[in-house]
Amino acid sequence: MLTASSYQEVQTAKEAVEQFRRTKPVLFQKFLNVVQLTRQLQYGYQYMGALLMGEDADKFQPQAQADYVLAVYKREIEQLKADSKIEELKQFLAANRQVSYAHLSKLALGMKPEGLIGPIWVR
Repeated sequence: MLTASSYQEVQTAKEAVEQFRRTKPVLFQKFLNVVQLTRQLQYGYQYMGALLMGEDADKFQPQAQADYVLAVYKREIEQLKADSKIEELKQFLAANRQVSYAHLSKLALGMKPEGLIGPIWVR
């Protein structure tokens, strides 16, 4: 799926990420930990977002991964979903979904909005 975000959409999402970081630092750090794990395992951020939001993640599931590694990853996602404040994270993700989970994740990692403008391929 090909998605494109305007500079204004990404800038607004960047501000939302910064506000989330300031107002919910503990929950943001837990989210950032999962984002970093997703990046390290080279999984798609759309897969992570779909798992967190309870969406159909099968179409984004990594193809060539050991079952054990995938199970450990899913366990980490489930631990985050078990947090008592998960609804706040879900509201944040849902409110900013238009820029994609990938862009939100990259913004959380500190990427500048200018680097995220234009079409991206979401797998």
